[in-house]
Amino acid sequence: MAAVSKAYGVNSPVNTSPFYAKQLRRFALASLLLLFALILLGSFLMPFGNMAIISLKNYTDLSSTANGPILPVTNSVFHYQDNDYNLYNVPMPDGTIKQLALVKPTRTVSQFIDPNNVSAGLIPWTGNWRGLDAVYVLAPQWSNYSTAWNDLNFPLVFRNTLVIAVVGMIGTLLSSICVAYAFARFPIPGKNILFVILIGTIILPSQVTLIPTYIVFSKLGWVNTWLPLIIPHFFANAYNVFLLRQFFMTLPKALDEAAMIDGANPLQILIRVIIPQAWPAIIAVSLFHFVFAWNDYFNPLIYLAGKPELQPISVAVQQFNYQYGPHPELVQATSLMALIVPVVMFFFAQRVFMRGVVITGVEK
Repeated sequence: MAAVSKAYGVNSPVNTSPFYAKQLRRFALASLLLLFALILLGSFLMPFGNMAIISLKNYTDLSSTANGPILPVTNSVFHYQDNDYNLYNVPMPDGTIKQLALVKPTRTVSQFIDPNNVSAGLIPWTGNWRGLDAVYVLAPQWSNYSTAWNDLNFPLVFRNTLVIAVVGMIGTLLSSICVAYAFARFPIPGKNILFVILIGTIILPSQVTLIPTYIVFSKLGWVNTWLPLIIPHFFANAYNVFLLRQFFMTLPKALDEAAMIDGANPLQILIRVIIPQAWPAIIAVSLFHFVFAWNDYFNPLIYLAGKPELQPISVAVQQFNYQYGPHPELVQATSLMALIVPVVMFFFAQRVFMRGVVITGVEK
């Protein structure tokens, strides 16, 4: 028994065996990585937490002082003789602290009332009442969200944004999948050169084509409609084509050959063989486009300037911020409601999304 204890270092105050030291290093490394990840996560979520807290505060509390409580609270009051009086933590002569309502504030001797013993009458207290700590109660202002919802007309702007984002997402998937499939499988002459030219369009600034594009859409009579925001996505995007092509090239060509032996044509191979295995990349492209369309501000501002009823949420929120700039609680409530849909979509599709992003960066 003594030998076993000695072997495992039970009787020793410090175990210096190589196995124990290795496990200790692993634990220390895992703890440091976990701490680093928590710090990064906290740094990333801190702005969103601040937005949520501000959106639940009262305008009076926000404008009264910059050194007030962090949480959405309000002063606790006591109703006395048809009036409401704020409660304060008042130190008493016996060393205890009581929550008393300030009835008559003065510079030297203030009058308080005890909510638990009103019959005792007014209690004089000598000192500067401004140095007392006020009593707060948690009071989130959920009405900020209803005010923002009604004033911004969220149902209308949500509908507009969903139509633009979803229809454009369908168009970019149809076009990008076909182009990526051609680059990944078909023996096109000069295919690599064409692909390089396509990828080169990514670095082309949008400001270069802004005026010519606007002139074309204006001649077509598409200004003040959703068409300039939807139709261009039915012509493949270079970035999405690149992601899908990289994923398609990781799929074995033996699957295509087996389908061809069974009599499948290229379209049937794409629909029945390629697409069922490419859902991670397809979902990744879908999310990329949906978030882009949801956040796009410049294009809707240009093409829908004369049609406020067709504007998406990005433009509506910005106009709301201009109007309610002095009310940060309403601005933050509006911004948080605008984030709900993209965050929920990413939350439910994050596993498939991350798998698609990782795989598309690896070429077989």
